[in-house]
Amino acid sequence: MHFQIAPHGGELVNRVVRGKEREFWNDKAHSLPAVTVDERTITDIEMIGTGAMSPLEGFMCRDDYNHVLEFMRLKSGLPWSLPVVLGVTADEADDFDTDSQIALKDARGTVIAVLYLHEKFTVDKEREAAKVFQTTDPAHPGVQLLMQRPNVLLGGDIDVVNLPIHDTYGEYRLTPLETRHAFEQRSWRRIVSFHTRNPIHRAHEYIQKCALEVCDGLLIHPLISECQSEDLPMDVLMRCYETLVDEYFPQERALLNIFPGARRYAGQREAVFHAITRKNYGCTHIIVGRNHADVGSYYGAYDAQDIFKEFGPRELDITPLFFEDAVYCRRCMGMMTNKTCPHSADHHVTMGGTRLREMLQGGEDVPPEFARPEIVKVIREALQRA
Repeated sequence: MHFQIAPHGGELVNRVVRGKEREFWNDKAHSLPAVTVDERTITDIEMIGTGAMSPLEGFMCRDDYNHVLEFMRLKSGLPWSLPVVLGVTADEADDFDTDSQIALKDARGTVIAVLYLHEKFTVDKEREAAKVFQTTDPAHPGVQLLMQRPNVLLGGDIDVVNLPIHDTYGEYRLTPLETRHAFEQRSWRRIVSFHTRNPIHRAHEYIQKCALEVCDGLLIHPLISECQSEDLPMDVLMRCYETLVDEYFPQERALLNIFPGARRYAGQREAVFHAITRKNYGCTHIIVGRNHADVGSYYGAYDAQDIFKEFGPRELDITPLFFEDAVYCRRCMGMMTNKTCPHSADHHVTMGGTRLREMLQGGEDVPPEFARPEIVKVIREALQRA
């Protein structure tokens, strides 16, 4: 067996019940008090259940919640950067007794999980916003979601009874355990993860290939659970990723897999969360570029890199690989960064997901130095059909 990085906290959590135990809870859950959970919470349940959020075994209780806000650590001292919580209204909370069981259902009434309620507590959402997002600005999308969340939190372990059914791209929905098995089958020991939610342009391709020079394999791990209005539809994004992997990466060195989580809009704290969760998938390295997990103009370009200085060299136990913006230099005739290119900006073709989207929507020609022609073709065809 090949060496693999240990999950965060030492063991890969598995809270998914099967067989007779699943049958028991499917039956009993209908007689339990229930909470209807939204799609974002369902993604948290899936990630807790499959171990992507190891060592969490459920929704945070008060001590863990407060430690995460104040110190970016669980009460045990283990690094953790974002609260993972379940909110209910005060009226709902009054109906639940601690040390009881609560069915967590989706909008259709399907039982997703059972919560073993350990604690009910009320929180100050202004404080949470200031700590997690570094702002209480109501225009911030993370703050907006937080303020919509009910004020009482339910903490306790969960058992997942029915994992969400994904109707599309099943081959790209490997759990952390399945992803680790895929790495083992490929004999990868050093694996770098790339987090994305946009089509991959040449700058992103360049930093992935730089990272792959020092690693055995690359996990392209897009977050596509909730496309915003300016984002491309899931099927278009997936075709872009498939095309890039097929045409421009060695097949034995790249693995495409969907990251099932929701976008947290938490800037640098979210970058740490991305690192921890990718470690649970078996990655030893993660690419952290300029404006990683950025939201609007709330965070500095390299805040997501600087935050890693707040942890000891072995605390996270996954290695962040920091990259500056890459450009195409016409003098160098290749992709470069300020670290490797001596020429002025007059020689550079700069690129970004927003600019690529504008060029495509405006019908402009996209130079091959900016994006691969095969990717441009996929997106243009999709925009013409829309």
